Amino acid sequence: DVKKVEELILRLKDILREGNVIRHQDVESAIKVIGTEKKKTEKKNLSEVIFLTEKGREIKPKTAHQKVYIEAMRKYDIVFSIGPAGTGKTYLACAVALETLKEEKVSRIVLTRPVVEAGEKLGFLPGDLHEKINPYLHPLYDAFCSILGPEKFQRYRKEGIIEVVPLAYMRGRTLDDAFIILDEAQNTTFLQMKMFLTRIGFDANVVVTGDITQVDLEVKKQSGLIQVQSVLKNIKGVKFVYFSQVDVIRHPLVKKIISAFEKYEKREQEKGKEMAGKGREKGLQNE
Repeated sequence: DVKKVEELILRLKDILREGNVIRHQDVESAIKVIGTEKKKTEKKNLSEVIFLTEKGREIKPKTAHQKVYIEAMRKYDIVFSIGPAGTGKTYLACAVALETLKEEKVSRIVLTRPVVEAGEKLGFLPGDLHEKINPYLHPLYDAFCSILGPEKFQRYRKEGIIEVVPLAYMRGRTLDDAFIILDEAQNTTFLQMKMFLTRIGFDANVVVTGDITQVDLEVKKQSGLIQVQSVLKNIKGVKFVYFSQVDVIRHPLVKKIISAFEKYEKREQEKGKEMAGKGREKGLQNE
């Protein structure tokens, strides 16, 4: 069963990402869970409704990793959600934020995104600063509008219950009693990530989402989301949740497209390494 093998590989990857060594008993345990308890447990777990949209649609996890993600957001102070588009990273974060607000564990929700030009410079775009920044924040508006409905979302914004701001505007603030979502975090620099994480005040929950394969920064390795994984991996109270193409809940072609791009990028990286190796070898021969 291909799906069971994929699930086994993902479980073993999670063990490695947490800095642990895979033991023989870990493999046996994972196989046992997948083969016997998986169907019953996941069916029960995946049926849990997190929130009802304005139109009465149930929001609930659709994959095992989405369930892990939801549980992590409820348990940990800071959660990093990393994976491809279409895995529900932002949407589920918004749903859990509203759940937390409804339970009066926080008094407001703060949404933020880095403003990074993907091919266009802000200075060349028409309009004032607000009009230039607004398109970058629209995906966050869309997520909340689909859950709350446009009228309730606008009312929450007007009352300050939901605040949507560019990441640059977070400097100098301390956010207490809030559920804070940093979206598209792969486009933060290391210093921006540090600045954001040090804004956290008392009684605050933080969710950071991003896709490290879609970095729009000039130098990919400068991505704060890439670097923060090694910086915070052993910090108590911080949880990293990873998604893959098997978690994509969009058109079936999206999974195939993501997989094709990953294979292509891997081939290009291998070609680059091979060419660099040949270049070094030629240089040594010339010496």
